[in-house]
Amino acid sequence: MAGRYPPRTPTTPTTRTTVRGGHVPVPLTVDAPVDLGLTLGPLRRGPADPTFRVTPDGSVWRASRTPDGPGTIRVAVRDGAAEAEAWGPGAPWLLTRLPALLGAEDDPTAFVPRHRLLAATHRRRPGLRLTRTGLVLESLIPSVLEQKVTTDEAYRAWRLLVRKYGEPAPGPAPEGMYVMPDARAWTLIPSWEWHLAGVEDKRAATIVRAARAARRMEEAAGMAPSEARARLELIPGVGPWTSAETVQRSNGAPDEVTMGDLHLPGIVGWALAGDRAADDAAMLDLLAPYAGQRHRAARLILLSGRVPPRRAPRMTPGDIARF
Repeated sequence: MAGRYPPRTPTTPTTRTTVRGGHVPVPLTVDAPVDLGLTLGPLRRGPADPTFRVTPDGSVWRASRTPDGPGTIRVAVRDGAAEAEAWGPGAPWLLTRLPALLGAEDDPTAFVPRHRLLAATHRRRPGLRLTRTGLVLESLIPSVLEQKVTTDEAYRAWRLLVRKYGEPAPGPAPEGMYVMPDARAWTLIPSWEWHLAGVEDKRAATIVRAARAARRMEEAAGMAPSEARARLELIPGVGPWTSAETVQRSNGAPDEVTMGDLHLPGIVGWALAGDRAADDAAMLDLLAPYAGQRHRAARLILLSGRVPPRRAPRMTPGDIARF
């Protein structure tokens, strides 16, 4: 995956952070190697996501709408040190949240492999950390767009809507980067524009309802994952699949498994038991030994490349990256 870094040494990296505009740098402490591709990859909604870019020098750029306004952050990891700089009104907020973004609040040592496949994958991927963005709508809205459609269709809708109703990313961001629309802008998108983006009325209405309750939605980022999911599911149209996909990113939730996914039960069953799990209940039974770390276990299974022979529609690279 573009933007991945080979693991260095398991020492604490130092960090140099700056904000264009004179804001005070924020120090970072991470107690393990960080692979930017693995850690931040789930935040990327397709190769042409206007809010996410990996540049040839290996830097990851993200454009986000923070509580303080739009901001752009560039992050790189070189020689065991993390470097970041940010622009726009949201720059100080983004740098303050940088440790969590890079997995400082995650504890990979809490994962104890109980299957040979997971032990090998865990050993080969020491830089995998679970990110925590602290932002809900930026994960909730694209997750709603991904309901019941192919990843390519969802990525196209996200790309078109962000470019049309968002705003150019602050600072010297790579060309074509945009910050997603604010909550009010999502509620004002005309019905025909949703249709042009390939979004039917049900998903559009769910996004509008979530945007109208934006403040309540964003509060979920500070809750325990189970409470956060309950808060999100108060919105009609947001179910267990969507809430899990959101809090995995916004809250850095290591135990929140994606339920209702077309591919995941079969992949987990094949990897852990040599046969497809019939449904979510069977998948959860297989993941029971990893209670507290079931989402991490599922991610490692996907990273192992162990997939069952094709029977259902093929899982695309976008499907895998989504987790």
